[in-house]
Amino acid sequence: MDSRQAELLAQTDREALGRRLRSERQARGLTQGEVAGDLMSVAYLSRIEAGHRGPTFPLLVALAERLDVTVESLLGEPERQVVDEIRLALDYAELSLESGQPRDAETHLARAIEQLQGSAVAGMRDRARLLRARALEATDREDDAILELEALVDDDTDGLTRIKAGIALSRIYRESGDLGRAIECGERILTYVEDAGLDACDEAVQLAVTLAAAHFERGDTGHAVRMCSKAIARAESLGTSKARASAYWNASAMQARRGDVATAVPLAERALALLGEGQDARNLALLRGEVGRLQLELDPPALDDARHNLEQAAAEMEWSPSTSSDRAQVLLGLARAAFLSGDVSASRDLVAQVHVVANGHLPLAEAEAWALLGSTYASEGDSAEASSCFQRAVLTLSAIGADRVAAQLWFELADLLQGVGLTEAASDAYRRAAASTGLRARVASPTLARS
Repeated sequence: MDSRQAELLAQTDREALGRRLRSERQARGLTQGEVAGDLMSVAYLSRIEAGHRGPTFPLLVALAERLDVTVESLLGEPERQVVDEIRLALDYAELSLESGQPRDAETHLARAIEQLQGSAVAGMRDRARLLRARALEATDREDDAILELEALVDDDTDGLTRIKAGIALSRIYRESGDLGRAIECGERILTYVEDAGLDACDEAVQLAVTLAAAHFERGDTGHAVRMCSKAIARAESLGTSKARASAYWNASAMQARRGDVATAVPLAERALALLGEGQDARNLALLRGEVGRLQLELDPPALDDARHNLEQAAAEMEWSPSTSSDRAQVLLGLARAAFLSGDVSASRDLVAQVHVVANGHLPLAEAEAWALLGSTYASEGDSAEASSCFQRAVLTLSAIGADRVAAQLWFELADLLQGVGLTEAASDAYRRAAASTGLRARVASPTLARS
């Protein structure tokens, strides 16, 4: 007796097994009496096909011989050739995603998922679902991707698949402005990682820095920076380029947002060098764009280097897997480079492209685009249009709770208004900046009567 198959029989759903038996019998044009023969009564076979009874393993072997099929096929376990076909389809789907062809990936995935129906291939079904979520995100169907990833996180999937799904889910939540869900998801998976003893892997480091990024976006700056410092230490102990690049990248982003661009640039360049050692085309293009954006923040801006990195990132995103958020960030960098070079018209055209790519689903990118557009109008002395653009930016951020970023934009607006002599409007903007950071006027203390 094959003990593995016998164990699989014990775990197999009776109704599914019964349907497969009936399907095989009918496909061969046999009656229940012809199949039952001297093995069992027709009534017993009928109950098996209806899912009311389960056959013993020896009886299942006899039925398989009579139907001229394998025991594996009756148990829903595909034969080796089918397993190889499924694995090949998944490999092609992943390759299509890596080469920026998500529609081709969906075609391969559809074939694999169809073959996986009713089968029991450990790990392959979860891999297919994770790849499908990536394909959905790559084709701007973030809501569908979220539903698939949420199911993977909640289901009893294998450890690494669950971590990868959690990383993607937390990141998508953050990029769509839902910072609360991004943090809740990241912390839940991080707890799972620690409890399961899976913290000594690249994915655990990536999860930690993804969670840190959400905390940072919400304004928990100190906590986020400490999380990144721990992640860097863990990544260095693991020694893999992927984990180290992820940790350095996020540390760079946080230093930049804190205003220390001089520290941020070498961290990002280190991450870029580490990513260049691997095959992560999407992140390599995205990080190259981030380095370009940071170079624009230097004093003075490294315009030529920044434009080179941003244009190369944009070109790489044409053939590598990239999301709307990826493309929007590179377009923003190119728009800022054009503005700093004095080409206001090109900057506005690129800002318009950001809004087209974002399509209302990327509030953080759209807010930055509105702020940049406001700066172009301010450079021409049009304070009314500039003020309108800045207010659209801060209202977009306030609506999603990104108060720290909103405070910065309110402050920039206040400075702009002050510069054109609108002091009352500037004072109001300064108050809004303070309120966005959590500062409030103290209630006046009551005056005590003198004795």
